Amino acid sequence: MTTAALATNSRRTPLAVTISAWAVPVMVIGQFAMLAIIPVVIALVGALRGTHDRLVRWTAAAVAATWAIPFIIWQARPDGAPSMSKDIHPGFVALIVVASAALILAIFRARRG
Repeated sequence: MTTAALATNSRRTPLAVTISAWAVPVMVIGQFAMLAIIPVVIALVGALRGTHDRLVRWTAAAVAATWAIPFIIWQARPDGAPSMSKDIHPGFVALIVVASAALILAIFRARRG
């Protein structure tokens, strides 16, 4: 392999980050908000360790933050629902979907550039 090929491959966003970016809104909308922690963590760690693009890193952090806020609220409430999906406000669902869409767009922008 040439050094140019290695440099090109090292800058690409890992496929796991892309799949996780798509999985987060699907899981949250599909009432699996608590299990969405898995793709959120994969997207965050993969973006922080696997890419050099700042926009991908920042949007992955935004996805993690928008998921973490309703999770913390759900855990802190003494009268919370037994499921995070039942307790999450629709506004937070919209924020998570928008942040995930921004991450997807950032990943595709990084691939083109």
